[in-house]
Amino acid sequence: MFNQLRTLRVKLLRYSGVSAVAVVVTQSCLWFGLVVTNWPAVVANVVAVSLGAIPAYLLNRSWVWGRKDSHSVRDEILPFWLYNLAGLAISSTLVTVADLWWASTALVMSANLMAFAVLWVGKFFVLEKVLFKRS
Repeated sequence: MFNQLRTLRVKLLRYSGVSAVAVVVTQSCLWFGLVVTNWPAVVANVVAVSLGAIPAYLLNRSWVWGRKDSHSVRDEILPFWLYNLAGLAISSTLVTVADLWWASTALVMSANLMAFAVLWVGKFFVLEKVLFKRS
């Protein structure tokens, strides 16, 4: 029992590190889309979330859950992207509202961050119990 809790704690710490990397990638891409390319907020958000999901998937799979075998589109990649699409839908809604109400880059970026913060704990358990579960 103690060993299982320790393993779960290590995974949660690593998952937190991967999340930090994904936040940096996503927020950097979002800022670039908003400030440098002057894209509409929702377009910048879609691009940023899509690009941030790539290192999130790869690092979670290999570093957090130690999966080195071949990737399964049906059992891993598709469910990961579907969960990410939920985050994209929520964040796009919040980003659009923030852009309409305040037109502030900082608040648009905060809206994106808050959407994924809401899903963060649930995503850990989906990855642990469903996607990367060892049989």
